[in-house]
Amino acid sequence: MTSQENQAAYARRMHKVIEHIDRHIDQTLELSTLAEVAHFSAFHFHRLFSAWMGETLGDYLRRRRLEMAALRLIGQPGVPVLEIALAVGFGSAEAFARAFRARFGCTASEWRQGQADRWAAQLAAGRNSNPGQPHRKQDQENKRSADHHGNSQTDMTEIPMKVKIVQRQAAKIAYMRYIGPYGHPIAEFWVETVSPWMETNNLFGRPRYGISHDDPGIASSDKCRYDAGVEVPDDFVASGKSFTTTVPGGSYAVTRYSGTGRDIGATWTRLLRDWLPASGMQLDTRPFFEYYPVDAACDGKTGTFECDLCIPVTPL
Repeated sequence: MTSQENQAAYARRMHKVIEHIDRHIDQTLELSTLAEVAHFSAFHFHRLFSAWMGETLGDYLRRRRLEMAALRLIGQPGVPVLEIALAVGFGSAEAFARAFRARFGCTASEWRQGQADRWAAQLAAGRNSNPGQPHRKQDQENKRSADHHGNSQTDMTEIPMKVKIVQRQAAKIAYMRYIGPYGHPIAEFWVETVSPWMETNNLFGRPRYGISHDDPGIASSDKCRYDAGVEVPDDFVASGKSFTTTVPGGSYAVTRYSGTGRDIGATWTRLLRDWLPASGMQLDTRPFFEYYPVDAACDGKTGTFECDLCIPVTPL
């Protein structure tokens, strides 16, 4: 294997570990188990993980658990703090309270009661991802010049949000990962990196996904992860800097979005802050995503696009 192929193999193994952590965050995650997921020696895995991620395994687990807890405290206002602490893998209320205050500078109850407005504002500012990539090269260039992505604010007329609960089937996707601040860089990532890759692999004309793994109002912007993906056949083999995974099936609350990148953040906020608490539903550990059907509209001249905003839900 070439040096580039070896690097890609390492990346795919590490992605499997990160995915395993997010999907089993409520469980005890032993170093030996994670090393087995990655097919690395347990003796060397901790050093490999630290070098790859820029933080130790323990620091990463603590950070992800606290970020998930902070999101759930607002998305699940009726769930006791202790229940949320246990659901993200903390063994006791005391351990969670100490870690939460150290990370966010307040108690979990204070976060839930007094930080919601700040969280919502940051969420609205940070979710302006607009990953609806164009279908033709000319559209790519038009979109590059037309996209605003949160550089200005518009007054949005509040209308009742139409949300439906949908049972989705699991879907295999191939994706490329972006790490960094959400917003305009994600649109550039779709146009400059993902679209050429899709064209090379004959992947246009398939449903697409934009998966936000981190909340930009909670996680540090330099650690926010976003996957730009497309549905692929079961026998598709990832190569280079692409990876494959399965988007979990199950119940999702879905609302259709039509607009530009600068307004999508406000719709995410309404879905999570306004609709969810009154719905009788709560979030679980599956990721949020934007779903782009094959026939989803995308106007390269105006930057307007359509997608379904999907959040994973389960009854309270």
